[in-house]
This record gives sequence, structure tokens and C-alpha cells, in this order.
Amino acid sequence: QAQLVESGGGLVEPGGSLRLSCAASGFSIRMYPMSWYRQAPGKGRELIGTIPSVGVNTIYADSVKGRFTISRDNAKNTLYLQLNSLQPEDTAVYYCFCPGRGSWGQGTQVTVSS
Repeated sequence: QAQLVESGGGLVEPGGSLRLSCAASGFSIRMYPMSWYRQAPGKGRELIGTIPSVGVNTIYADSVKGRFTISRDNAKNTLYLQLNSLQPEDTAVYYCFCPGRGSWGQGTQVTVSS
């Protein structure tokens, strides 16, 4: 059974950084593009970006471009999201998603506050 499990969220001050992980099991992420989403309180789910299965042309939302970086370690079957220069408006639950399988993780909370 395909499963995605996010980790690494927490409370961080404005300007801080976090690194989120998404560990996959039951399938190999190397076959698929992978995405990160987030959902802020009272808002819909927002696509942060998608990393292709091959190559380096990751696509990012304008709201995070230059601050967030998606990467993958196929050997570890893990997807990552590096969050830098965090602001209060980045507070949300962050989810990983495999479009090719329709699989979502349970999410990890990121709270940016002083």
C-alpha cells in the first residue's frame, strides 16, 4: 500500500528555516514527479511546487520562489522541502503528494511566529 509520511514541521521565528521530509513506502518515488502543497488556516490547498522524476526543472509557486527548494533522494525514497526566510504567512500544514498515484501524506504543521 502506497504511503507518504511527512516530518520536520514545527515552530520557527520569522526569518528562520526548516527542512521537511516526506518518506514514501509501498512504491518507488523515482518513477514519479512529486509535489508539495500547503494549506493555511481557512484557505484552500496551495501547490508549492513539483519536482520532475528526471531532470532539474522544478516548478515553484510565485509565493515561494527563491525561498523554498524541493529535492529528492530516490535511494532513500524520500522527498524534501527546504524552507528559508520563513514568514508568518507561511504558516500552514504542509503535504507531499504523488500525482501519479494520487497519494497524500497526513501533513506536518509549520508555524512561523515570534
